[in-house]
Amino acid sequence: MTADSLRRGHAVHPLTALQTEYSLFDRRAEEEDILQTAKALGIGFVAYSPLGRGFLAGEIQSPDDFAEDDFRRFFPRYQGENFYRNLELVKKLQALAAAKGVTSSQLALAWVLAQGVVPIPGTRQRKNLEANVAAAGLTLSAAELTEIEAILPVGSVAGSAYPEM
Repeated sequence: MTADSLRRGHAVHPLTALQTEYSLFDRRAEEEDILQTAKALGIGFVAYSPLGRGFLAGEIQSPDDFAEDDFRRFFPRYQGENFYRNLELVKKLQALAAAKGVTSSQLALAWVLAQGVVPIPGTRQRKNLEANVAAAGLTLSAAELTEIEAILPVGSVAGSAYPEM
């Protein structure tokens, strides 16, 4: 989806929602003006992978933590030097989250919500589901949003989201 195709589609038949990838770890929707266009047209924005394909949870500490059949092994941002550069960003986010008394997942989800976006995180465990739901009760101050933005500004994540193929 591009901002232009969103405008064209909305002109043909009013759209109520757009679902696309969006997180602190993947901000292409901002870079490509899709989020701003959806807001301007009154189209709801639903973010899948709001935890950066789980990386923002901070549990993955090494490329070896991915299972052999994990598709993330093939994504450039989770390979080689990109992995370790991005892990440093996550560690900074974890430190900020700990200072607030929440998890990095909760902080990342609260940030998505603060952008006026509805996150739909996937989870396999009840404890993670409950923690994710608790993120909806977090309120981030302007100072906290600025601090998060300083840690993970647009373009700060190393490596592309998908392989070239």
